[in-house]
Amino acid sequence: MSQSNNARIDRVVTSGTFSLDGGTWDVDNNVWIIGDDTECIVIDPAHDPQAIADAVSGRTVTAILLTHGHDDHIRYAGEFRDLVKAPVHLHKEDWMLWHAVFPDADPDQGIEDGDEFTVGGATLKALHTPGHSPGSVSFLLPAGSTEAAGEGSVDTVFSGDTLFQGGPGATGRSYSDFPTIIESIRTRLLTLPEDTVVLTGHGESTSIGAESPHLDEWIARGH
Repeated sequence: MSQSNNARIDRVVTSGTFSLDGGTWDVDNNVWIIGDDTECIVIDPAHDPQAIADAVSGRTVTAILLTHGHDDHIRYAGEFRDLVKAPVHLHKEDWMLWHAVFPDADPDQGIEDGDEFTVGGATLKALHTPGHSPGSVSFLLPAGSTEAAGEGSVDTVFSGDTLFQGGPGATGRSYSDFPTIIESIRTRLLTLPEDTVVLTGHGESTSIGAESPHLDEWIARGH
């Protein structure tokens, strides 16, 4: 599939809390905005809907994509949806987490492995990467899809909380599983080209090549 090079990626960092299993922690989240000057997709609009809407800057939001259903990623998705009038997409295996926050409402759409979302001439492809939660999804943006792309451009994957700089996302809480996240990382992410940029749900970006040599270390340490 040919891609135009009009899309760009913007990051907004927001601050709030994450609560699960009776505990609450302070956390900073990466919110990713992908699009051109007229339309965009927003991934994980956490904590501060107005700040994210300000970053959208009047563009049409065609979709709100949620990498998973933990409350730091979804608690303000409904409010953000109301601000920008866009549908919320979440893999159905995480809808039980959504309903813990929004018991009387569903997301607008489920996400299936392989689903594609096109915006500003770029196409994001959903990769089901369970483990951190059953419905965790990463989104692959092929090389050549952004305005920064050119000769030698690389793929980008938005990994949510599945893969970080330094290892897998946490699996010590409800609905998570370490062998499952390792299998997702091994078969869905580390199979991407080594120069693929990994844009994470929290913290700094990394690359597939920087992380792949450490898989056996993560397995040995168990997290």
